Amino acid sequence: MSALALPFPGREQPALGRSVALSAIMHCLLFAVMFYGVRFQSHPPVAVTVELWEAQPPPPAPVVEAPKPPPPAPKVEPEPEMKKPEIVEAAKPKPKPKPPPKAKPEPPKRDLALEKRMREMAAAETKQLEQQRQEQSLRELIARQQADATAKALATWTDKIRAKVRGNIIFDVAQLPGNPEAIFDVTLLPTGEVLTARRRKSSGHAGYDEAVERAILKSSPLPKPEPASLFQRQLELKFRPQDK
Repeated sequence: MSALALPFPGREQPALGRSVALSAIMHCLLFAVMFYGVRFQSHPPVAVTVELWEAQPPPPAPVVEAPKPPPPAPKVEPEPEMKKPEIVEAAKPKPKPKPPPKAKPEPPKRDLALEKRMREMAAAETKQLEQQRQEQSLRELIARQQADATAKALATWTDKIRAKVRGNIIFDVAQLPGNPEAIFDVTLLPTGEVLTARRRKSSGHAGYDEAVERAILKSSPLPKPEPASLFQRQLELKFRPQDK
């Protein structure tokens, strides 16, 4: 049989009663403290009024300013002496040294033969220009004379033609007021025969223009120029009813 299974006799616990009693007393004290503490705090608090004041300080004593000392008398300084300005004479400029005289260049030696040849060439050129001007003037004169002669010969030729045409115009000049001009371009053969006669400018009267055109065609062949070298295939012929 085991030793643990054996019953042990009960042992008494020392001071158990005192512990229980002491615990009960502590609980009672704690309850009493809590009860009275809550009850004490439930009373309204007592208001305590404290009046704080301080006595007003006495007014400050007036400050009396000490009299200012009189300003010191100004010092009278003696007037400065006016010094006369010193006149400094300007130093006279030193004369510039004269440059040494330049040596005159020697004149080039003249080539008399060359100068003579140049003069001869200039004279020959001047003479040639003068001859050319004279020849040009002569040619212009001859051309003007020839032109004048040609114009005169052509005027003579056209006058002959107009005279022949006017002899063949059949028209009452009294019907045409004024002296209007009609211009015709006429194409000729060297024999004087008329190929065409075209009106370039009208006189303003159709009857007179038609009478002139019929007269030109009727006058064929027209007079030949003199000399024959003046012949022109195209001629401009002008006609006025009052011309004779």
